[in-house]
Amino acid sequence: MSENTIGYIDDQGNILDTQTAGENCSATPIEYDNSKESLEIIRHSTAHLMAQAITELYPNSQFFVGPVVDEGFYYDFRVDEQIGESDLKAIEKKMKELIKKKYKIEKYEISKSEAKDKFANDDLKLKVMERIDDDTLSIYKQGDFEDLCRGPHVPALRFLHNFKLTRVAGAYLGGDEKAEMLTRIYGIAFADKESLKAYLTMMEEAKKRDHRKLGAEMELFMFNEEAGAGLPFWMPKGAKLRYKLESILHKAHLTRGYEPVRGPEILKADLWRTSGHYACYGENMYLTTIDEQEYGIKPMNCLGHIQVFKQSPKSYRDLPLRYYEYGVVHRHEKSGVLHGLLRVREFTQDDAHIFCEPEQIAQEVLEVVEFVDSVMKLFGFEYTMEIATKPEKAIGEDAVWDMATQGLKDALEGNNLPYTIDEGGGAFYGPKIDIKITDAIGRKWQCGTIQVDFNLPQRFEVEYVAEDNTRKQPVMIHRAILGSFERFIGILTEHYAGEFPFFLAPTQVIFVPISDTFADYAYELKKALLLEGIDSEVYDKNDSLNKRIRNAEKQRVPYVVVVGEEEVTNRTVAIRDRRNKEQYNLTQDEFMVKLTKQLQEGKI
Repeated sequence: MSENTIGYIDDQGNILDTQTAGENCSATPIEYDNSKESLEIIRHSTAHLMAQAITELYPNSQFFVGPVVDEGFYYDFRVDEQIGESDLKAIEKKMKELIKKKYKIEKYEISKSEAKDKFANDDLKLKVMERIDDDTLSIYKQGDFEDLCRGPHVPALRFLHNFKLTRVAGAYLGGDEKAEMLTRIYGIAFADKESLKAYLTMMEEAKKRDHRKLGAEMELFMFNEEAGAGLPFWMPKGAKLRYKLESILHKAHLTRGYEPVRGPEILKADLWRTSGHYACYGENMYLTTIDEQEYGIKPMNCLGHIQVFKQSPKSYRDLPLRYYEYGVVHRHEKSGVLHGLLRVREFTQDDAHIFCEPEQIAQEVLEVVEFVDSVMKLFGFEYTMEIATKPEKAIGEDAVWDMATQGLKDALEGNNLPYTIDEGGGAFYGPKIDIKITDAIGRKWQCGTIQVDFNLPQRFEVEYVAEDNTRKQPVMIHRAILGSFERFIGILTEHYAGEFPFFLAPTQVIFVPISDTFADYAYELKKALLLEGIDSEVYDKNDSLNKRIRNAEKQRVPYVVVVGEEEVTNRTVAIRDRRNKEQYNLTQDEFMVKLTKQLQEGKI
């Protein structure tokens, strides 16, 4: 074992620490670097280091859980004093002092009954133990601090130098909104200073791009707590942006052989029981009673599309049949996870369902992947694909799941498309391909999905007449490209920092007449652009010219056009091109041609 070995990974992919594995372990060593396995150990250990620092600064603190998450790590704890963002530096300072003490991180095991006696006066530890089925529990110790933990951890604190505590939040105990509110501190850690510095730079850039901040500045959308949390309101400019995105997708669907449908937003609960949503997804649904019958507001659009398919007889000649809908859905998200447009309770999916024969799965999946590729290229996103397999909470036989999962793998492998596996991450009714995009500052987002489903057609007795005149069950492919319009617009706003491409910008041109004398020409130009499907505004209020130009610039429009006597006389425009950082003059006709060409760039 080299002195940089901080753990091992065995043949089953389990991560072990050096104490568990032993020096003669045949598993592969994990070196101290920024690999996924290494960062998991580093960040988990840093969470314990943070907890140790908190116990020294706040002696009566008690700890719940401190896992590794996508954004680094966190720890939930109870403390007598109020802890805010301003306290993070003191906690970091104490963490660095503890590192200098050169504590080793040691593991020992005790029985569950011994652990209950040991932590008899710590109700949070007792609650942690309620979540553990094992009879033997492991405890990790560093100096005077110790905590229940499965591990793994680095061998000593000397490995933990490159970290930053990022924010303080509140978190309900165990995620239960009716339970006690604990304090949660998030942090990040890496194996080297350069990676930490790059991450912090990215986070600073992310703050500038925060879609909630930009959405308010640009008057795109709003939230109103009096009306309800997680329910977005679209303001005129945001509605224009959304309409343009929807229009681009409408044309793309129609050219790819999809047919538009629309289902009701509320259905009898019996349908949701048949589908399995009631049992597997019921806690996320809004239920109500009408005429003494229970109804469920739809969290997904698939049941409506099944009813449309079943309305008339279908044969193999009708397949594949592709339905799409911009379907409004509602999901009961906990208040603690709501986040701008990225996590809401009402949203609109760019949803589609493809009914096909089993032998058509591979081709249909590939066509969806091509669709995804064209959309991501349009907006400048790179992406990866991940196949998610059967979760613990699922419907259907293993054999059906295996068949569906293999269909996804065959489609990607047969065309040399790379993917990774997310074990247990599938939908409850079928495996799926998740589309993970990377934005302009390197962050990854989950957006589109492709799901193969044999179960819902079986549960709803969906059939078609096969070529041999027998009745067979079609396969149902659930598919979304964007995921939802709300989430995708939030991502786009941060990806572009509000500087949307011309074809998508809610306001594409702002005209600024030098004085009232030239306002008529500005409105004439506005009308001409409107006839071409281009949105513009005229800033002719009683403010100074410089202030009107500054206000126009703040709206991040692609073009600010100043019009004065020369422009009116010569039928020209003086353009400030924000995207190319240029200023130039064009004739009115040249300007119209330029803009209509740019409008065409928004095609898929």
